[in-house]
Amino acid sequence: MCRITTGGQRNVIIIGPNGAGKTAILEAVSMLGGERGMRGAAMVDVARFDGNGGFSVFAELDNETQIGVNFVGGDANRRAKVDGENATLTDLAKHLRIVWISPKEDRLFVDSASDRRAFFDRLAASFDASHAGRVARLGKLFSERAYALKNGADSHWLDALDNQIAGVAVAVAVARIQYAGEINFFLERCAVSVSGMIEKMLIDGTSVADAEKNYLDYLKNHRVLVGDKMVLDGPHKSDFGVFNNTLGLPAHLTSTGQQKTVLIDLILAHAKLVHTKTGKRPLILLDEAAAHLDKNARQKMFEELGAADAQVWATGLDIEIFKDIPNAVFVTCQNGEISNIVGAE
Repeated sequence: MCRITTGGQRNVIIIGPNGAGKTAILEAVSMLGGERGMRGAAMVDVARFDGNGGFSVFAELDNETQIGVNFVGGDANRRAKVDGENATLTDLAKHLRIVWISPKEDRLFVDSASDRRAFFDRLAASFDASHAGRVARLGKLFSERAYALKNGADSHWLDALDNQIAGVAVAVAVARIQYAGEINFFLERCAVSVSGMIEKMLIDGTSVADAEKNYLDYLKNHRVLVGDKMVLDGPHKSDFGVFNNTLGLPAHLTSTGQQKTVLIDLILAHAKLVHTKTGKRPLILLDEAAAHLDKNARQKMFEELGAADAQVWATGLDIEIFKDIPNAVFVTCQNGEISNIVGAE
């Protein structure tokens, strides 16, 4: 069992060597937002196999609300609690907004479009829980459509599926465009854009109703399989772009350190957006926070994090890098032991 007390501090810094369990702490915290955690791993892989194979994560917020998530071996579903009462995972997001950067996100701008979609959809869903549900439903509907085509379903079945897909697809595209516009308001050194078949229609001035009709016509004219797979365009093919305004270059053409700086800018802008829209102070989780950053970039990052209306949880190898961070509580991980120290020594 691990217990961490923040002591009312705004920053929680977790220090320890590789393999000490720093990321596991952040992953546990990330689940308190109702999602699957920052690594997106299967729950059975996250659980410690001690006979039953389960885990529990609980937190008391600054308003004394108690929230928790637990998983027990043999039960495929996570369970949530709020103030001791059973709740849905969606209910957790109403109490705690969490955003994170792990080493995986360090390659966000050079990896696949699907990784960028997942990242920005997660950001959009952090204050619009219905967006996550729409994205998941769209994937399920596409799977049902592929199954129907493979099994020679009649046109009535396909008509019903296509009608549902068109409505959900346009709603997903609208939410992505809205999020890009909102986060850009808080960005100066970079800008976010979204591109895709439906997104382009909407950005070019097509109404939501006409975009839905156009996409429905497209679906009806593309009811074929190629190698047992559907060949379709749509929100499942859309991509997000990030432009570095300072350098005048797309983020993927800049250095690793510059990409990390832009990533931090995005997270800070997102924190401001969440606070503006919800009035809540979000949690920012930074795994290996100082990776790829030189001394000046680290100092600038910590200054901006300190000014953000958020609580920051960060991990690192060397406490010296973090010693000047104000309002911080330090947690050290060593040989499976955790020590909670308020203030740096």
